[in-house]
Amino acid sequence: MLTVVAKIGSSSLTNEHGAINPESIERVCEQVARLRADGHRVVVVTSAAVAAGLDAVGLGGRRPTDMLTLQAVSAVGQSRLMRVWDDSFAAHGLVSGQVLLTPYDFFARAQYLHARDTFGRLLELGVVPVVNENDAIADDELRFGDNDRIAALVAHMIGADVLVLLTDTAGLFTANPRTNSDATLISYVDVVTPELEAMAGGAGSPHGSGGMVSKLRAARIASFSGVRAVIAGSRRVDGLIDAVAGVAGVGTTVRPHDRRLSARKLWIAFAVDTAGRLTVDAGARQALMERGVSLLPAGVRAVSGSFAEGEAVEISGPDGVVFARGLCRYSAEDAAGVAGRRSADLPDEAPAVMVHRDDLVVLG
Repeated sequence: MLTVVAKIGSSSLTNEHGAINPESIERVCEQVARLRADGHRVVVVTSAAVAAGLDAVGLGGRRPTDMLTLQAVSAVGQSRLMRVWDDSFAAHGLVSGQVLLTPYDFFARAQYLHARDTFGRLLELGVVPVVNENDAIADDELRFGDNDRIAALVAHMIGADVLVLLTDTAGLFTANPRTNSDATLISYVDVVTPELEAMAGGAGSPHGSGGMVSKLRAARIASFSGVRAVIAGSRRVDGLIDAVAGVAGVGTTVRPHDRRLSARKLWIAFAVDTAGRLTVDAGARQALMERGVSLLPAGVRAVSGSFAEGEAVEISGPDGVVFARGLCRYSAEDAAGVAGRRSADLPDEAPAVMVHRDDLVVLG
């Protein structure tokens, strides 16, 4: 028995006018039903709440750009979207259950454990959880912005075996297949690198918020969770079934990394946005990478950006290459004031470390 997380983006759930296409949802539900019949457990992560609400509020397929309108439209669309999922699953004898998540559900330990237990119980009851971000009330400063990342974090949370990211392209190509006839599919990826992300290009469809680069980043999160990730075409016949089975040539498979991160470290490394950067000297970089120590003010050579105490920052070496991320125990202003100073020279009230090793993730 496998535990599967299947994410379907807006571009795969809507028609050319941006409206919800029930046939697309039915195609996914039919495959989920077959996976369930084979004994697998499945969680679905869905987008398209905004798309489902546009017509209802009279915006006729024109995606809003301001956050308050997006949230209002999402509130209208979420129930309509869930109704389609409910009806489609019911036609196959399955019960679905709505789960709306925010970043807080992954960052706060007690809430994380509660969410994990809820997923576990839903799956024990034979329910297919249908997940979306709680867009209607999410603070703009504390939200995911794309469901690829949510899907990867859910895969980690529930201990999934495979994450399938269904999209409107057949996977990652060497170039844009829409404009370059010589583009070829990349079937397997061992490590998601900046070069691969650059190859993935920019935004996806006008009806969604993701794109191939967001799927690669989600696959990287899954990889560091020990989860096999597959980016596959949503319109391929039995695409979800084949991706779960590991059929060759189904999209792009990102293999699990041999290094696995905890949920907290995953959050710091990949889920939270950074607000600044600390540049450290060569000795500090070596100590962080090889010995897993905390970053002391003495090793910091420069501070950039504007961040408050406790916010995430990038950490780069003297060559400017980012090799780590962490939560800084100083604000940007205070960090600049103590950068380069030995512990004995710090003010009495100043923290002894700038980034504690428990709040730091080495990426290199």
